[in-house]
Amino acid sequence: MPHPNNAPRFDDLEGLALGDIAALPPEMLLDLQTTALAETARVKRLRDRLEAGIAQRYEAAAAAERAAQGKTSGTVRVEDEGVVIVADLPKKVSWDQDRLAAMAERIRAAGDDPAEYLEIAYRVPERRYGAWPAAMREGFADARSETTGKPVFRLEARDR
Repeated sequence: MPHPNNAPRFDDLEGLALGDIAALPPEMLLDLQTTALAETARVKRLRDRLEAGIAQRYEAAAAAERAAQGKTSGTVRVEDEGVVIVADLPKKVSWDQDRLAAMAERIRAAGDDPAEYLEIAYRVPERRYGAWPAAMREGFADARSETTGKPVFRLEARDR
């Protein structure tokens, strides 16, 4: 159903009082909400496209900087014409549950408490794993795999 020519449009909402919005006819509220949802989806598509373009432009430079620093994941900074690109590639670690269960049994058989090393769900916190002696880490190495998450790029103006 068409609305009067003076009916508020989606872009007009910013200037309307909440009471005025609440007083709009239900059909108009529905139309405005539908427009808002469509606009949200459009902005998300545009942002995803922009982020993909930024990733395409800086992915190789970020990977090269990570390699130069001896890193396979984490945050690095690269500069492009006065703009600092903060490139984050999060690390994701997963553990083989069957192998961790076997390690828990070995620890228990040796008279130690597996809870000192493992969480009940057979996950090993990465910080704890990094603090273990090398011999202990070697025993768990086959149960551990490491991947990375989605890269994130944030652009910042360089301090002058």
